[in-house]
Amino acid sequence: MVKGKFDLGTTEHPAVVMGAGIENALGIESDRSVLPLSVYLFKKGVHANNADPMESVSSASIAATGAFVIQQDFDNKYAITNIGFMKEMLGLQPDEYTGVEIALKDATRGDAVKSNLKTIFGDNYLVQTRYEQNQNLYSVMRVEKWVIYCVLTLILIVAAFNMVGALTMLVLEKQKDIQVLKALGADNNYIQKIFLNEGMLLALLGGGVGILLAVFICWLQVKYKLVPLQGESFLIDHYPVKLVASDFVLVLSTILVVAILASWFPSRKAAMEPIELRS
Repeated sequence: MVKGKFDLGTTEHPAVVMGAGIENALGIESDRSVLPLSVYLFKKGVHANNADPMESVSSASIAATGAFVIQQDFDNKYAITNIGFMKEMLGLQPDEYTGVEIALKDATRGDAVKSNLKTIFGDNYLVQTRYEQNQNLYSVMRVEKWVIYCVLTLILIVAAFNMVGALTMLVLEKQKDIQVLKALGADNNYIQKIFLNEGMLLALLGGGVGILLAVFICWLQVKYKLVPLQGESFLIDHYPVKLVASDFVLVLSTILVVAILASWFPSRKAAMEPIELRS
C-alpha cells in the first residue's frame, strides 16, 4: 500500500483499493478523494441494447480508500473491492463465483493438480497455474536469467584465452620432458591427456572456489540483506536470492566444456612434439 488504507467496505457501502496505474489514469488521489467513483459492469446474460446501452450495465457509486503498487501489469489492470458488492453488480447468486484460487502446500505439484482439475471439470473451465496467470512477469525473469548466463559465458570464454596462453607456455617449457617421456614409450594420447588434465584441474579449482564464493555471498545476502532494493514499491526490502542445484550444475558444466576446449589445442600441440633429444 502506497496510499490510504486497505479497506474494501461492505456490500451496502462498498470501497475500492486500486492499482497506482488506474489511480493515475483516473486523475484522483485515492486517500483524499471526497466524491465517490461511478463504476459500470455488464449485467450477466444481458445482450447489448443499441437503443439504450445503459440497460445492459449495472452502475453504482464506490469510495476510493487507497492505492497499491506491486508490478506494472497489476498496477494498470486491477482494483480490489469486496466480493459481496461484485456479486450484486454482476447478478451472481450466493453460490456462484467467477473464479477460485487454490493454494498448494507443495508448490512443485502445480502441474499435477492442474491436470487433475482439468480432468474433473473438463474444457468448460479455464485452469491455470500461477506461472500461466502471470506469464509476462515470469517470462521477463526467465529471459533476464538466460541473458545474464550468456553474458557470463562470454566473459568465461574470453578468460579461457588466459588458460590457452598458460598451457601453451607450459608446453614450450616442458618440451625436453615431453621428448623424454616419448623416448620412454609414451604415445601421443598419453602426452595429450597430461595437459588436458592440467586444464581440467585449473577449471575445477577455479569453478570450485567460485561456487563456494557464490554460496557464501548468497548466504550473506539472505542473512544480512547486503543489497537492498531502493524505493518502497516492493513487497520485500532486499534483493532476493535462491540457491538452485540445477543452476550450479549448469555453470559447472559450462566451465568444464570451456576448459576442455581451451586445453585441447595446447595439449594437441604437446602431443605432436617430435623426439629431438640431441637438439
